[in-house]
Amino acid sequence: MSPQGQSAAPAAFPPAAVAIDVAVEADAWTAGPLGTEADLTRLLETAVSAAVAVGELDLPEAAELSVVLTDDARIRVLNKTWRGLDKPTNVLSFPGSDEDDEEIGPLLGDIVVAYETTAREAETEAKRLGDHLTHLVVHGLLHLFGYDHIDDDEAEEMEALETEILAAIGIDDPYADLEPGHRPIDAD
Repeated sequence: MSPQGQSAAPAAFPPAAVAIDVAVEADAWTAGPLGTEADLTRLLETAVSAAVAVGELDLPEAAELSVVLTDDARIRVLNKTWRGLDKPTNVLSFPGSDEDDEEIGPLLGDIVVAYETTAREAETEAKRLGDHLTHLVVHGLLHLFGYDHIDDDEAEEMEALETEILAAIGIDDPYADLEPGHRPIDAD
């Protein structure tokens, strides 16, 4: 892959027991440095496997996850409909279980990622596009497992876990150059 793609040598993790359905809605995802849909699926599987292993996430039996790779126009509609924000964002998570449920799953939920915002952020922050996509998927998956960043303590816990997961697959700390409390992921 090109220097703009994914890190060269991610660590190997046993495949997580999660059936991942990948829907590529925007051609830009497969037209650039990330490669084919099969390449994207492998990247997503690595992100999920690392998050499950390092984060010690308790997967339900027959766990399923949907990842939708879309564009800014589509995620803007979703963001307006579900969050009341009439603008595109990088990633949205839609839990498959009600937050009041004692257990998660088996449908973990949906993670939706917008190409243009993700690519722009990667370029602005001098990150590989694959690394940034991996971070967004890890971030989205942690949301599905109840992690959040509403207050500073929650944000620090979530960011530390994200950083640990990403480090395990050879991706630099995405928060290293940011001031404490600055969270570019899901920023309103």
